[in-house]
Amino acid sequence: MTEDIAQVPRFGSCRSATPDGSTHEMQWTEWGREDHPHVVVCAHGLTRNGRDFDFLAKRLAKSCRVICPDYPGRGQSPNLTDPQYYAIEQYAKDSQAMVSTLKYEQLDWVGTSMGGLIGMTLVASLTNPITKMILNDVGAFIPRQSMIDLADDLSIHPHFESMEEAYDYFREAYAGFGRLDDHHYIHMAEHGVWPSPDGPGYVLARDPAIIDQFAALPSADIDLWWIWEMIKIPVLIIRGEESGLLLPETVRKMQELHSGAAAVEFSACGHAPSLMVDDQIEAVAHWLGL
Repeated sequence: MTEDIAQVPRFGSCRSATPDGSTHEMQWTEWGREDHPHVVVCAHGLTRNGRDFDFLAKRLAKSCRVICPDYPGRGQSPNLTDPQYYAIEQYAKDSQAMVSTLKYEQLDWVGTSMGGLIGMTLVASLTNPITKMILNDVGAFIPRQSMIDLADDLSIHPHFESMEEAYDYFREAYAGFGRLDDHHYIHMAEHGVWPSPDGPGYVLARDPAIIDQFAALPSADIDLWWIWEMIKIPVLIIRGEESGLLLPETVRKMQELHSGAAAVEFSACGHAPSLMVDDQIEAVAHWLGL
């Protein structure tokens, strides 16, 4: 495979069903050779979309096929008609529909925050297709305060008069991603806004109704140790040094309970390391054997 092929994205989609019997479309961006037997799925965070992984995907696609879905209500995937289905269980079903469409029985998984929870849910299922998993700044315990902070973020629905305003927003809102250059923020903004439905300008590329289901979660710590104890595949846990969502003690306990869990921490990052910069990209590639 040539370098050029690894740098050119393609696009795909599948249909998935919700418990009420309705169906919806989920789209993805993919990189690398279509017939490559080694597949890596990169699953984004709660408020983001699959194009966050473009920098990582271009590196990995030299040696595998990379699939980066936009979960419903984000990026290029349409909104759900019923907001109650913006939930991890539904995203796991959407992921299974994608894997079935792609006709892969095994794959590796890179999940940032929400994407990691989707991966954990899949691994704990009877039909788990995942052989190796990377959890980017998420784990088996999520403190209540971090959930409150995320809910506060989701409650903000800014309107941008220009792309320059959007660039400034992304620089401030995603400071936790770590040290990024201007071209990273420009990339995030270009793929992170939609034309405003109410006239000129732009809005964030996510359904505002996502907050409805998220706000319904209990105002308490989230304990997922019961899922973690079911996971037996190799796992790499990535933590941002300043993260309040994935605590150091959570990482230590996860490793104590799972001998196949490795961990790496990146400085000057909060929630979550971007996976857009060279040292983080190479850490992921190395652990995946790419």
